[in-house]
Order: sequence, then structure tokens, then C-alpha cells
Amino acid sequence: MNRNKSLILLSTIAVVTILGVFLIREYLLIQQQQNIINVHGAGAQRSDPKSGDPADYSGGLGPQSDEIRIFNYVRCVREGLKLTSNESTKYIVVDTGQDKCYDNTGEISCPSPRDPFHGQDAQYQGNQLTYQDNGDDIITDLNTELMWQKTPDFDNKLAWDQTKTYASSLQFAGYDDWRLPTIKELYSLIDFNGNSKAVTPVPYIDTVYFDFEWGDVASGDRLIDAQYLSSTEYVGTTMNGAATAFGVNFADGRINGYPTETGRDGKPFARYVRCVRGDEDYGINNFMDNDDGTITDLSTGLMWMKADSGKTMNWEEALSYSENLEYGGYSDWRLPNAKELQSIVDYTHAPDATDPSKQGPTIDPIFNITEIESYFWTSTTHLEGPGNSAAVYIAFGQAFGVFPVS
Repeated sequence: MNRNKSLILLSTIAVVTILGVFLIREYLLIQQQQNIINVHGAGAQRSDPKSGDPADYSGGLGPQSDEIRIFNYVRCVREGLKLTSNESTKYIVVDTGQDKCYDNTGEISCPSPRDPFHGQDAQYQGNQLTYQDNGDDIITDLNTELMWQKTPDFDNKLAWDQTKTYASSLQFAGYDDWRLPTIKELYSLIDFNGNSKAVTPVPYIDTVYFDFEWGDVASGDRLIDAQYLSSTEYVGTTMNGAATAFGVNFADGRINGYPTETGRDGKPFARYVRCVRGDEDYGINNFMDNDDGTITDLSTGLMWMKADSGKTMNWEEALSYSENLEYGGYSDWRLPNAKELQSIVDYTHAPDATDPSKQGPTIDPIFNITEIESYFWTSTTHLEGPGNSAAVYIAFGQAFGVFPVS
């Protein structure tokens, strides 16, 4: 009898312990969910697992504590107009550089039409990343004709209020019209062959032409602290009310929103600057409604669905949906790559814009959108993984995640 009582007591303790652990875990997850906020701003570029169930992830969160959705919307694209070299106004969308194919877990041979995963980034080659080293520490992008600093000031990260002064006062290589790039100009440089988690990390920029440095881990930085600021300010706020500007992290391949005042440590948030000069109209769209359910951007030459998919889907489904779509009298639709989709982001709008007249998704009102707070798939794999299992999305609504509460 005593032995039975002991067994019952031990079993009861075990059950109570398991129940206690479960309740604590659930409490922490609820607390974590309650802290989900707009971390990076509408118009950010992040990545999502290509497949699975958000419930499989602790707190529904992925890398860098981004909110995981997995099932995202689709807006297909096709070639519309062919821009000529003498176009007075042109917005050349530069290719992502991705030249390999992937499924949900790793690299594969590029699929044939009608096969699963056909229609991804590497299977549609656009204006390839092409640069010219001018020999004076200036790099010219032969697609956009923009001229860039080859070597940023790696010794001095700049706070937001210092960046524009630095750029406008820069006299370098015989030019005095340098400026801080817009987010579309800066993003034109990104190369999606990067992978900070590779055995030998690879940055998301062509280091044959552009100098790059990883974060100084020895001084307390993360390896991926290689963020560059743009001149594009967010029209809303992030991180519970912080004024924000967009930038590109060329270490981990993302568009992020960065505070323009102070960071989490209460100090001015300082990052790198790579100045640009050239046509200030780069990145400006010129949309035309074709009255057949399609929109043509006369600046890029790309034609878009006016409506979106109307439903969410995982990445493989998004590829198949796009490849098999017949819409507006056309059957050659495809899933856009990361740079193509980012080209139609309208950074003058956001669901949380402080100016009520600017509130809405970050896309021109000429387009229809099913859900304001929505993410849209691209055909580009994000090699940060794990195992090439993530693909790039653009947030046309707020980019939600968990930001640690100090």
C-alpha cells in the first residue's frame, strides 16, 4: 500500500510539474504575442518560411523575431514595354543576381515548365548586375547609370541627423553633388547570392566592385551589423512610436526600418552611408491603367495585375499560381522577383501613417489590394535559411514582429 501511495504521489508531482511547465510556456508565448508590434515599417523586405504552419514556430515568430505567416498574397508580373536606351525617363529594375534554383529545403536543378517550383527567380534573368570601376574610387552602375562611392567611411557610423549633412557636403573625386540614396536606389545594389550564415559568409553586394565590412564582433557588434541608411523616411512610426528611416542591411539581405533618433541603448542610432550621384528620378513610377485588369509602369516597362490573388498561399503554390495564370488576355505571367516587387512600393503611404491622408497600404491606389495589412511573395529565395527554406516577401502593410521591451 505504501508503495502504491508513493507511486501515486510521484505521478501526481510529475503531472503537476509538466502542467506547470506548459502553463509557463503558454504564458510566455502570450506575453510575447502581446509585444508584437510594427518593427520595420510598411515597405520593408523580410523573408518567410516557404512551407509549413505558423503554429509550428514558437510564438509564431521566425528569424529576427519577425511574425511568420507562410501564407502570403501574390501580385503577378509580365514583360510589358521594352525600354530603349534613349528613353528620357526610365527606371531600370536591376536583376537580383540569383542564378540557382531551390525547393523548400535546398538547392535543386532548375525545374521544367509544369514541374513543382518552376518559375522562380533564377529562371527569369533580367538586367544583370553590371558595374564599371572608374578608377577613382567611384563605381558606375551601367544599368541605372548611378555613380556610387566604392568605399564608405567604415571608421565612422553616422546618426540620422548627420547623414544628409555628410552627403551634401561631400566633395569627392571631382564631384560635389553627392547625396544620400533613396531606398529604391540603395536596394538596386543588393545581390541575392549573399548568405551571412554560410560557412564563409557572403555579403549581399558585389565585393568585386564595392568595399564591404562585416560587423565587428570583437567590439560587441553582431556579424550582420552592416546596415546602410537611405534618405527615405517612414511616414508612420515603428517600435512603439519611433521616427524611422529605411535602410538596407547588406549583411543579411533585408530592408529594415531604423530609428532616426535613439536606439535600444538610448544612444543615437548610427549606421553606414554609401553616397550616390546621378539621376534623381530613379525609382519614380509612372503607372497607366490599361482598362483590362492590368497596370503598366511606363517607367520600368513591367505590366502588373491590377488585382492581387485574392487569397494567400505558400511559396510553391505562389509559383504555380503565377505560372498557370491566364489574366487580362495574357498567359505569360510570373511571380516577380524581390526587386521587381519592391519597385511598386509607394513609400508615401502606410497603414499607420501619421498623416491620415497617407494611411493605406504602401502601394499606389491605382492597384486593388485584398488586405491592407498584407505580405506578398516574391520568386527570390533568401539564402539565410536554414537550408534555403525561406523566400523573400515585401510588406505592403506593417512589418510585424517582437521588439524586446527595455
